[in-house]
Amino acid sequence: MIELPREERLAAAFVDLADTLVREFDVIGFLYTLAEHCVQLLDVTAAGVLLATPGGRLVDVAATDARTRRLETHSIEGEEGPCWDSFRSKKQVTDVPLATPEARARWPRFAPRAVEAGFASVAACPLRLHDQVIGSLDLFRDRPGPLDASQLRLGQALADTATIGVLQVRAVSEQLTVSAQLQSALDSRVVVEQAKGYLAHRLDTDVEEAFVHLRQYARSHHTRLTELARQVMQGTVDPALFDRHDR
Repeated sequence: MIELPREERLAAAFVDLADTLVREFDVIGFLYTLAEHCVQLLDVTAAGVLLATPGGRLVDVAATDARTRRLETHSIEGEEGPCWDSFRSKKQVTDVPLATPEARARWPRFAPRAVEAGFASVAACPLRLHDQVIGSLDLFRDRPGPLDASQLRLGQALADTATIGVLQVRAVSEQLTVSAQLQSALDSRVVVEQAKGYLAHRLDTDVEEAFVHLRQYARSHHTRLTELARQVMQGTVDPALFDRHDR
């Protein structure tokens, strides 16, 4: 497949993140899309997205790989890390080298775990609109050296666009409250994680490759990711999902 020029990929990403007023909007699939665009367009290795509950608790809802999800989970449990700093301050956390005394002093539990996971630095962007912050976007790099300021600005622009999309959907919804939407997103995440594991077992592959296969199938068949995951777990999915033509 021929890769599109960067300008076209940038335009496609913003169009993708702006296209939220669709029937049965899928919050989980949307935030996975945000994370994936960040990895594709920025000089980062992985990305994770966290949303806040009405009570101010952060919950991990999307990550581009398993090690990032585990790290985000530890960060939430320890209530420290770039996601918390960005969410609480409503500001960006600029690129922070992780293997330094300063990072360990700032995040005594998070920084060592991040280094152990293979990451060299991290930055974070709040999911914000004016003074309202609904979560955080974490950007991880496994290469030394600072993240360029223009890259961080682009990451913030992607996060801002996604925030507008989520808030727009919330505003026009007449049947679900913000809390119910978040709970639905969390429930959907659980189903997606279960489907990833089941599909990995069926295809005799790792979870990351199984998830790529699941998303590609959902896109090519115009099916919501969470609906496809439910079909997998209910045993009603098209058997074609389990075909691997590359084998």
